Amino acid sequence: MTQRVDLATVMDRLAIDEVVTGYAVAVDDGDWAAYRALFADGARVDYSTAGDIEGPVAEVADWLAQTMTLFPVRQHLIVNRLIRLEDVGGSPGDSARVRADFLNPMRLAGPDADPEVTAPNFVAAGRYTFGLARTRDGWRLTRVTVHEKWRHMSG
Repeated sequence: MTQRVDLATVMDRLAIDEVVTGYAVAVDDGDWAAYRALFADGARVDYSTAGDIEGPVAEVADWLAQTMTLFPVRQHLIVNRLIRLEDVGGSPGDSARVRADFLNPMRLAGPDADPEVTAPNFVAAGRYTFGLARTRDGWRLTRVTVHEKWRHMSG
């Protein structure tokens, strides 16, 4: 591998990591325009293992905008990112896959919820699989799949 290919690979990995981080930030901040902008045309999102929705990005973003109002406090922690770039004869290609674990503490709203209490009372954890493609606008998500492993709810 040449230095030029090595540098391109490092730059791709950094750009991909920024997309994954942007995904978490957009969901946590409820920035649904930023969420939509992370995806390529025709991308799909699958939250079905968590008992939720699967479908095109626009439909899922609208669903999230409504559903996340139930969780006024949320924080995605996406860790252990394993980035696999497509290999085209020793050079990085135009697709990638990321497998990453997540821990997602949230505060569930409700009629009895004390607005002064922000400590989480609902935690979900598992693994994401992200598919990405290099586009004219940079790396974009083509697929997001949640593999929820556990959840815990406390009073």
